[in-house]
Amino acid sequence: MENSFLIKTKDLVKTYPVGHTTLFALNRVNLDFKPGEFAGLVGPSGSGKTTFLNIVGSLDSPSEGSVVVMGKKIEDLSHKQAAWLRNKNIGFIFQTFNLLPVYTVYENVEFPLLLLNLSPKERKEKVMKALEWVKLADRAKSKPAQLSGGESQRVAVARAIVKKPSIILADEPTANLDAENSFNILDTMEELNHELNTTFIFATHDEKVIKYLRRKITLVDGKVTKDEVYEQKNSKGDN
Repeated sequence: MENSFLIKTKDLVKTYPVGHTTLFALNRVNLDFKPGEFAGLVGPSGSGKTTFLNIVGSLDSPSEGSVVVMGKKIEDLSHKQAAWLRNKNIGFIFQTFNLLPVYTVYENVEFPLLLLNLSPKERKEKVMKALEWVKLADRAKSKPAQLSGGESQRVAVARAIVKKPSIILADEPTANLDAENSFNILDTMEELNHELNTTFIFATHDEKVIKYLRRKITLVDGKVTKDEVYEQKNSKGDN
């Protein structure tokens, strides 16, 4: 991978037609991310944060420019190749949890592993380890309806990290949580970042999340206006 970067964007542009005009969701964005970063995209709604995550996660493709993730050019990938990249190397955390209600906690976390060539024993070991990371091993047989909001998001984190991906993309992961649960989730993700050297990239406008970041990238109207790197943050984001 070029210069050891996990992610590298060059003159990234994403546009959408709006009536007779063109909306620039991303406008000449140049960003690099190294292994183990704990970074966030911040800015007002409509600034391009989620669009950036979707393209890096190979859920969308650029209109112009280049995006290289794990040595692969996103714009050149077939649907099958993009799915392989996601399944193997990228975990997603969303604000709405996206848990499957008819399945248990265990089955929800196991789901990403079903797409990989693993034995049932290997899957069980990985699922239980992920649930231990988020302190929910005792809720493995519960259904999502039996969980609190904070527990549901912890299951979503476990699902994202169960395959030990190189990259986790988190889109407003604390939006539906109170302060205490937000801090618990952020502490967990920070610990996983250190333990697994996983690169976390957040899209957020939550000040609680921003205080945890070691790199803050500000987007305004699809353009990067600031890119700030901080020293290691302490628990609950204290400097």
